[in-house]
Amino acid sequence: MIICGIDPGTRATGYGVLEIGNVSRGSLAYVAHGVIRPRAEGLDSRLKEIFLEATGIFRKYQPAEVAVEATFHALNIQSAFKLGQARGAIILAASLLDIPVFEYTPTEVKKATCGYGRAGKEQIAAMITSVLRIPRDSALSNDATDALAIGLCHSSSRRMKELAR
Repeated sequence: MIICGIDPGTRATGYGVLEIGNVSRGSLAYVAHGVIRPRAEGLDSRLKEIFLEATGIFRKYQPAEVAVEATFHALNIQSAFKLGQARGAIILAASLLDIPVFEYTPTEVKKATCGYGRAGKEQIAAMITSVLRIPRDSALSNDATDALAIGLCHSSSRRMKELAR
């Protein structure tokens, strides 16, 4: 099963694609990662670019599920609104393709990835490259690393739910 983790943003939206093999054994493999960087200046045009590129990514990799970082409290209310709009574009792209969407808070992602809810970007990147066996020289941006961490969090959540059954 293919899953796609998304770290939304209006200037940079990271994505990470993972393949879950045997769920009960926790088999997980890295497939791809990248960053959507809208070129437009206006927010409306950037949201359109995010939507169209996300739709293309979903069509290319055919994920069974999409995991998105949930909105968190931002110091700047305008930034929080824009982030919410980017999330909306991603959720709409997935829902129009009938792909279920799951949401995880930054703290949940950090706990699932590093075991600590206040882990830093460097700790997350180190765990992602280690767990997914990605070469350290693979030019992973923070956005792509966060997206892969969201995918890893979703994989872990799925596994726990499956084991609980």
